[in-house]
Amino acid sequence: MVQVIEWVNPGEDEIIWRYPNEVIKWGAQLIVHEYEVAVFMRDGKIYDVLGPGRHTLTTQNLPLLYRLVGGSNSPFKATVIFVSMKQFQGRYGGETQTKELAPVKYYGVYWFKVADPVLFITEVVGGQSLYDTSDVTKFIRAYFNEGMMKHLSAYSIVDLFQNLDMVSTQVKVKLIEDFRRLGLELVDVKIEGVNTTDEWRQRLFWIMQTGNAQAVMQMDTAKQVAAELGKSEGAAMGTGMVIMPQLLQQPTQPAQPAQPYAGGGVPPAGYQQPAQPGAPAQPAGQEICPYCGKPIPPGARFCPYCGKQIHRCPNGHIVPEGAKFCPVCGAKIE
Repeated sequence: MVQVIEWVNPGEDEIIWRYPNEVIKWGAQLIVHEYEVAVFMRDGKIYDVLGPGRHTLTTQNLPLLYRLVGGSNSPFKATVIFVSMKQFQGRYGGETQTKELAPVKYYGVYWFKVADPVLFITEVVGGQSLYDTSDVTKFIRAYFNEGMMKHLSAYSIVDLFQNLDMVSTQVKVKLIEDFRRLGLELVDVKIEGVNTTDEWRQRLFWIMQTGNAQAVMQMDTAKQVAAELGKSEGAAMGTGMVIMPQLLQQPTQPAQPAQPYAGGGVPPAGYQQPAQPGAPAQPAGQEICPYCGKPIPPGARFCPYCGKQIHRCPNGHIVPEGAKFCPVCGAKIE
């Protein structure tokens, strides 16, 4: 009976499959489907690679293995690994810190495919002794996450929340070379969301409101300021009037030209878009979701795009989540 070596009905998420029988007969039929390659290994070393088609295994198409077995026509031992060359999607998520040491959680999706099956087998499958698709997938996801943690830590919290599309593109460029070293092609990366603690969300809110990150960072935390104001209801407004100018004060150094907004959608609340010649002015009274940066109807309680609740003071101004006083009118938040 003729031996048939074929990867039958591979799943959509299966990257590799190892033929279970390591005894191969000369004259066996090797069937390699489109978007597959078959790699012949022995003793952890790659010898021959065959692409799509129906192959009768002979000394002609397996010359390296034939020389290895000393020109014998007897059955020989080899490991046959099928590699899918299709594009795969992976999801990721993790935690890291920004360059200000702000804790950040992130999540998203990435797309990749095998570009060099020999290098992929050498570095991942054989190098890590991973002969199962689930183990290979876990290894790639962990490798990707490790790179994300390293590269995201070089960004500020303002960049992560305001320029997410730009950060996605830049991180992808940095990770492409890392993936290439594994024989993989990183097709695309999308950071779908980032989050941080309540304390850092309030800091971010003040930074976007005042445009003075340095002053906000020097004020310890806006949450502690609000707590101090809350100790005396009568003193709240007066103290607030003292603190607000400090937060709103611009740096004494010459102001740098405003950087263009590189993220998708509309900039978040408080972000001052640099004036463009001839550019239409933002409509008066326009409100922006502080979470996703998209325009929302005046007075909206929830964002129609991201679904987040919009917190407001008694006078209708948008306030950060957990704020005790309105940063616009100073009204106490119940």
